[in-house]
Amino acid sequence: MKTLLSILSTCFIAIQSFGQCNAGEVEVTIEISTDLWGYEGYWELAPNGTNCGAGAIFTGGNSGVGCSGTAQTSGGYGNSGTFMEGPWCLTEGGSYDIISIDSYGDGGTGYTVYIGGFPIYTFSGSSGNETFTFSADLPPEIEAELTSIETPAYVIGGTIEILGDIDNNGSSTITSMDLNYSIDNGATVTESLTGLSIAGFTSYAYNHGTPWIETATGTYLLKVWFSNINGQGDDVNVSDNEMQQTVTIKEPVPNIIPSYTSATSTFTYDVIANSTNQVNKPSDLDFHPNGDLWVVNLGLNASQQNGGGGSTVKITNPSSSSPTIDYKKDQNSGHFMSLPSAIAFSDNGNFANSPSVLNANFSGGIFTGPALWSSDPAIYAQPSGGNGSHLDMLHESPYSMGIAHYRDNAFWLFDAYSNDIVMYDFHDDHGPGNTDHDDGVVLRYPEIVVDWISQAIPSHLKYDKGQDQLFIMDGGNGRIIKMDASSGTIGGTPSFSQTETLAQYANVTGVTQTDIVTSGFTEGCGIDVIDNYIIVSDFSNGDIIIYDQNGGAATEVARLQTGSAGVTGVVIGPEGYIWYVNKTTNEVIKITPSQILLSAEDINTDYKLVSISPNPARYFVNVNLVGDWNETSTIQIFDIYGKLVSSTSTNSSTHQINTTELASGIYMIQVSSGTTTKVEKLIIE
Repeated sequence: MKTLLSILSTCFIAIQSFGQCNAGEVEVTIEISTDLWGYEGYWELAPNGTNCGAGAIFTGGNSGVGCSGTAQTSGGYGNSGTFMEGPWCLTEGGSYDIISIDSYGDGGTGYTVYIGGFPIYTFSGSSGNETFTFSADLPPEIEAELTSIETPAYVIGGTIEILGDIDNNGSSTITSMDLNYSIDNGATVTESLTGLSIAGFTSYAYNHGTPWIETATGTYLLKVWFSNINGQGDDVNVSDNEMQQTVTIKEPVPNIIPSYTSATSTFTYDVIANSTNQVNKPSDLDFHPNGDLWVVNLGLNASQQNGGGGSTVKITNPSSSSPTIDYKKDQNSGHFMSLPSAIAFSDNGNFANSPSVLNANFSGGIFTGPALWSSDPAIYAQPSGGNGSHLDMLHESPYSMGIAHYRDNAFWLFDAYSNDIVMYDFHDDHGPGNTDHDDGVVLRYPEIVVDWISQAIPSHLKYDKGQDQLFIMDGGNGRIIKMDASSGTIGGTPSFSQTETLAQYANVTGVTQTDIVTSGFTEGCGIDVIDNYIIVSDFSNGDIIIYDQNGGAATEVARLQTGSAGVTGVVIGPEGYIWYVNKTTNEVIKITPSQILLSAEDINTDYKLVSISPNPARYFVNVNLVGDWNETSTIQIFDIYGKLVSSTSTNSSTHQINTTELASGIYMIQVSSGTTTKVEKLIIE
């Protein structure tokens, strides 16, 4: 009878509210979104401070769950759906509670409160018993919020875009504003934006028209803010009009692959970490943008309650003689890092992993996909409720066998269940241990048909930002695919059924793809790319194969024989060295060549215009300009990371440079005159 009274009451209120609300009242509706287990949820709308079951305005969801949270297996709202309740005429300015009950204790029900037709409040359940409070106020006319700075926290110097998102939280459309930024609290750079049409409670993706130009490495404070909305000055709440972000400009990775392809090079295989450092069945490795090396361990195929799940080993100063090694395992890695096949870092310092399981709940059926994590030690693997410390997770890819960073919080994933490539964009993370996924975007690429070798052997990916190409190790089909990430058209419903509420779930078709390697390895696993070189690991014998791609098919140019089968992930580190992990020997290894040679693309072999001697040099070097150098010449020396260490100008055909202050190593001398530029390699002993 309780349910019947609830339904009758709801109908009465809804019928009344279709007319205009009385003076002093506002119309309120609430949209409910459910997860895969909609029957677990029950909720009440009540005046602020009302206990559950004691004077609700409305009750929704599974009445069998009720205020006591009694476990149910059916009833209530449907799974993975959205449901609108109301409208009600509530007292304007009054304070109201949404009392949310979840019988399993992990939340999963979301609530969006519409006031006067505007979606003003959004709440996401994350535990068994929660109360969300809102005020029944209409939105102000002019109010906006700077919600993100999406300029990466770590970038290579050069032209740096200032971009992010602004939300219009007011009822009026925003047609103009000033967008501003400064670096280290210096001069303000302003762009006046006109002709905008940002409707109430929608977002605007900004990209400042004047990018930041900076090449010097270091850490900078980027401040972004907006002002003068619709020519009316400040909005109601100026405290959310500005954001700050630390941006670190780092050195580019030098291409020293010729050091590995040279017939005169020999190699040292340096073990950096092993089982004594809790490296246990490592499946992959990747470098944090700050230079730390992270390794992901496979872990156990056990339930989340029994200590299963993967773990990580962070190696700080990995190339030093005494690196710092830190092992961590999240309390709920059994679900969110279940048999991780790969790890990939984003430019903002977050990382994602791909779980190689069918169902991360180990309860039958299919339910898993990539998880997003913070690398911040104050967040990662720290207690954060029953859902661990993960930042986000989406569940459309059982048997996720590889992952690569794309942009922001977006990643490419190898789906061995649907045999395709999938792009996952977590967008704004839901925070440590929470459950809101409804801003996620999942795009499937069904034309990229891939297959795994087995659950034990990952199939890694690498996205090359410079080329805008995704390189795919299609181990099951014995090939490497290069996919043009800029190609394709979004549209159509994927054959794999959607498991949760998402902002977008669709196919991408008409994609350009090329098989660039079809031989040379037996069990291809790891992959990395730098310029025209592709580095591949063969799980079957431990070989690391280097290919040179020349626009089309790639050609094998070197093969490094590690001597131990079981090599999984391979990566090119910040200094240009090749690193790998071996799942069988439980080792993290750096391959050090006996000589350092730069890529042929960086070296000028035309000695008719410029020559340098002596080379190698110790105390000085003579730069000889031969031919038609009629204008003043600028001579610059850069270290292997591209940092300028010396600069001079001369009108002479021969110029001597003192090199006693330069440390031993590889450098480049760049000579420029007019429109002519030549580069030579210089070795300082």
